[in-house]
Amino acid sequence: VAEALAAAAEARDAGDVQTAADIYDAILEQAPETIEAIAGLGDLLFEAGDAEGAEAVLARAPESKKDAPPLAAVRAKMALAAQAAALGNPAEFERRLAENPGDHQARFDLAMIQNANGDRMAAADNLLAIVKADRSWNDDGAKTQLLQFFEAWGMTDEATLAARRKLSSLLFA
Repeated sequence: VAEALAAAAEARDAGDVQTAADIYDAILEQAPETIEAIAGLGDLLFEAGDAEGAEAVLARAPESKKDAPPLAAVRAKMALAAQAAALGNPAEFERRLAENPGDHQARFDLAMIQNANGDRMAAADNLLAIVKADRSWNDDGAKTQLLQFFEAWGMTDEATLAARRKLSSLLFA
């Protein structure tokens, strides 16, 4: 199973989504409770625009493992995308920030959209700017959202590591 999971990750990294999905399916036929395969297939489906299919795959996880980190990361990613989709056009928030750089709500909403569009560093930088300017804004909302991003991105993700360093230096400076 470990070798197959590695092969699926390799295929996905190479951009061969279909092969990765086929490998995850094969793993789940042999070992239906493999959390990494459930999360991997769910994430692939979500990335392909099939949120319903992703939900169905995630629901196959055993009850005792529903909150496992790989599954939580996919669910967090899906929730963040839904939030960002409800926000609308990023140009509106950029215009508001150009008029008033201290508009934390516009910066926050822009960060949500940037994250949904895959621009992780810009999203993190906008939230970090809020933390730097007014740490207590919206009950520490920028920091809380940043921590949600970290969960969705994974703790070893490059953007997570870079933003965590910046956040630590802001909080403990």
